[in-house]
Amino acid sequence: MKAMAERTLLVIEDEPQIRRVVQHALADEGVRISEAETGREGIDLAAAERPALVLLELGLPEMAGIAVCREIRKWAIMPIIVLSARHAESEKIALLEAGADDYVTKPFSPAELRARVNAQLRRAGLSEAGAADGVIRVAGLEIDPGARVLRRNGEEIHLTATEWDVLRILLRNAGRTLTHQQIFRAVWPGSGGDPQQYLRVYVARLRRKLEPDPIRPRLILTEVGVGYRLAAMPSP
Repeated sequence: MKAMAERTLLVIEDEPQIRRVVQHALADEGVRISEAETGREGIDLAAAERPALVLLELGLPEMAGIAVCREIRKWAIMPIIVLSARHAESEKIALLEAGADDYVTKPFSPAELRARVNAQLRRAGLSEAGAADGVIRVAGLEIDPGARVLRRNGEEIHLTATEWDVLRILLRNAGRTLTHQQIFRAVWPGSGGDPQQYLRVYVARLRRKLEPDPIRPRLILTEVGVGYRLAAMPSP
């Protein structure tokens, strides 16, 4: 069964050609696409239809995409992926802090969009099932966050308490880009310091213990200037 079968996705986008690209990219995924041309219409449709995921254009004409994101996030938890032609890291961070789960920079390929959408729906499904605290097996790893047990190819690997805290927040948000500040607040609440500097050390340690090749990581991915994203985990 495909990840998106019989689900509704809402596209809030004022450019018809981009809506057509999205329709084409997801045509074979068994998903129903609902469309809105304005932010206000998108908010209304999101409330009425409760879609499984929202694709949101950042540069809407009459209402900023970030404002739409904040409004939807007041009452809904479905994944929100922002579509944007802008590249500024500060804007990406602001979007993620406002409640967006990921962003795709225009122009994007259909394959990239499908991968991002599937990753977010998979993460949402695991979250609903409470699977983030179950045993996860991927790429030779066996991760049991509840028992704080990590094995690689059958050999137990020791993680410090802080390494576990960083890994757990990434696991709970697998497939979602988290800013340095979001991770830092979750792991070191109320603390001062430089989030990037702290996380650089602990992510490097985790990569040495989890990744077959820490220099070319495939699990803990860097979103340059923004934060980190754990590759979407399969269901246990």
